[in-house]
Amino acid sequence: MVLPIYIYGQPVLRKVAQDITPDHPGLKELLADMWETLAESEGIGLAAPQIGQDIRVVVIDLNPLAEDYPEYKDFKGTYINAHIVELDDSKTSTSEEGCLSLPAIHEKVTRPTRIRVQWVDENFQPHDEWVEGYLARCMQHEFDHLEGKMFIDRISPLRKQLIKSKLKALTQGRYRCGYKTKPARR
Repeated sequence: MVLPIYIYGQPVLRKVAQDITPDHPGLKELLADMWETLAESEGIGLAAPQIGQDIRVVVIDLNPLAEDYPEYKDFKGTYINAHIVELDDSKTSTSEEGCLSLPAIHEKVTRPTRIRVQWVDENFQPHDEWVEGYLARCMQHEFDHLEGKMFIDRISPLRKQLIKSKLKALTQGRYRCGYKTKPARR
């Protein structure tokens, strides 16, 4: 089932998400719904807070980027109880980011190009690895949602001031996008 994407201003987007256990109610259905919602919204990543759940679950599909990043052809990942445990700040890159919860807002964000992450997959098998490149950027963006953060928290105060009216419009439900949403309470 396609779920609505929660839009900037929704309180759940600012909550720190909680780890879950393998017996979390409806987890299999939730994952299926998240994949369907991600495909329908034409995004590459979706965190559970973006669908109103304050749990540490993320799905990432980099296959749409395979033309520019052939190494991500058919790449799909499910990340449960995901945590960034180390950032390698020795090299960073700046790239434009957007977010399904911030329709029509895109800003340049600087992030480390290499991170160490720990998570369990959909079978609750543990993983601990160093990740680099575009996947590292995507994970940082999505895992920020699990910490109650959004990419606009990583831009300069000047840039944030310049998009202030766009952010206000989102909180007032004044936006358009091609997927199902749940606007902030007015």
